[in-house]
Amino acid sequence: MMRPYVNGGLARSWPAQTEEVLCRAGWRPGRSVPTGTWESVLHERGSFVVHAAARRFLSEFGGLVSYCWPADSITTSSAIRFDPLRAQWQDERFAKAGREAGALLYPVGTADAGASFLGITEDGALHLVRGERVEQLAPTADRSLARLVEVQGARSALWRPGVTTPTDPFWRRLHAVEPGPDAGTRWSEEADRVLRAGCWFPGRSVRTETWESVLLQTGEFEIHDAARRFLAEFGAVGVPYRDPWDAMPWMEFSLDPLLAFWDEEIIDDLAEQAGVDLYPIGMRDRGNQYLAMAEDGSVYAGMDSVWLLAPTPDEALQRLTSRIRPTAA
Repeated sequence: MMRPYVNGGLARSWPAQTEEVLCRAGWRPGRSVPTGTWESVLHERGSFVVHAAARRFLSEFGGLVSYCWPADSITTSSAIRFDPLRAQWQDERFAKAGREAGALLYPVGTADAGASFLGITEDGALHLVRGERVEQLAPTADRSLARLVEVQGARSALWRPGVTTPTDPFWRRLHAVEPGPDAGTRWSEEADRVLRAGCWFPGRSVRTETWESVLLQTGEFEIHDAARRFLAEFGAVGVPYRDPWDAMPWMEFSLDPLLAFWDEEIIDDLAEQAGVDLYPIGMRDRGNQYLAMAEDGSVYAGMDSVWLLAPTPDEALQRLTSRIRPTAA
């Protein structure tokens, strides 16, 4: 049953179930986070043009994930994440989808455990972008959210398993980039090449306020200066996983602090074990290890237990980009 919900004078048109699910996912009436970090990183990685409807949607729902939604074999396979950075380097795909939809599409996240992208048009309609197919979920964002919640909790033709995930452009860039002239001073030449393929470059500085705001609101994480400096230079940099596993010369990692969304108890436990305050900076090994930074810049890794990965950020990056296999595929 649809019922209106008044939020800041705006009547929301979604069922009670949708509101309940969104609240469990971290939404609340009046929620607002800055969107500058997402816009800054996407500007680096494609010709995405943000519009007002995308900013409004991401300000209210950006960063929410379906971890805490009802989890079973159906909902796990159709997990939803409102993180536009999942569409990095997919600007041509979104441009094509926009032409098919007859409107400008801006990415707002993924559905179906990452197999599908979610885009929003200037009139606020959410679209599902999967393979060569684009489908409007509903004419408005509220009704689109209601549909996403509905299909996540029941088997639906909207989620179609077995679609091949395209190869991450990291692996194409890796064979094209060369180490910079200063490589060997901060880290090895190979580490420099891997980091450049992972979207780092000298002098890089992205805005961090979105990450800070989401984690402060959700997990009460207070960022410190060392983490802020590190994320401004290396936030959203990483090495993606690819199949087969033995084709991975380096362990997968992602310097995305929002991977700790809802996991403040784990980070607090790791900090207590380490005897220092820790701020999350990402994960590695396909989500099996958290990466977190202390105020002195030292980097720790762990899940059930914690260990010092490296005493400085640069040494940590050297460790993260060290080979686990003798040759790259």
